[in-house]
Amino acid sequence: MIIVQPLEFTLGSIKITGFGLTMALAFMTGAWIMEREVRRLRYSADFIGDIVLGAVVGGIVGAKLWYVALYGIETLTSRSGLVFYGGFLGGVLGVILMGWVKRVPIRWTMHLVAPALAAAYAVGRVGCFVVGDDYGRPTDLPWAVAFPNGSPPSLAGVMARQFGTVFPEGTDPMTLVAVHPTQLYEVIIMLVVFAVLWRWRTAARGTGWLFGAYLVFAGAERFAVEILRAKDDRFLGPLTLAQATGLLSIVVGAVLWSRLAAAETVDPGPYLSRGKGNK
Repeated sequence: MIIVQPLEFTLGSIKITGFGLTMALAFMTGAWIMEREVRRLRYSADFIGDIVLGAVVGGIVGAKLWYVALYGIETLTSRSGLVFYGGFLGGVLGVILMGWVKRVPIRWTMHLVAPALAAAYAVGRVGCFVVGDDYGRPTDLPWAVAFPNGSPPSLAGVMARQFGTVFPEGTDPMTLVAVHPTQLYEVIIMLVVFAVLWRWRTAARGTGWLFGAYLVFAGAERFAVEILRAKDDRFLGPLTLAQATGLLSIVVGAVLWSRLAAAETVDPGPYLSRGKGNK
């Protein structure tokens, strides 16, 4: 069993957490990947800053509001209370708004963000690991981890109370439990997804189809990992809320993938193709 303590330190009077660091790194990673693509296409990099701004503001607000909707208004001030699908939907709305303001066709936005989303998500899940959030069910596998000070701690009593995890009768509630590091499973899977999308981005297909592929892969990944997650938020029969959302992501992504792959290439518009950042 590997014991993981939260990563945090102070700089003067400022408390720095591993989650905050990796969130910042996730946005930086996504921006760097998108900038590489617009440079390859010889388009303006100005729009990347707009995308990041919309994603940061919309993503953080959406992730927090989704968490509050799930766990109550008292979690509004929690440092680790962010949910991916809420962040994803909020970020999408923020990015769509920025594209609308700059008059960039949404299909070009979809093309640029698809590989970046996969990579940024993988980096973000590292943050969940270093704070002990979103871990899995108990396991005795060699790479099992325990979070004595996680969010929440992986203690038998805590997991039984918050996730409905069943332990043998008489188990001490303070027993430290080894669990699946589901955060790291997601890191590995989404890095593979990024590699596939990055390779596919140059395919001669309709603008925006890559985003459909991302939705299919991301939905399938989340549905599978949820099987091992320590949680009890059944939404539809045996499905968790995240699994139901993952299935919806797969369906929407498959439709976009099939329709846009055979569609035409659209003009990127004046801001993206001739912005002041274009060299």
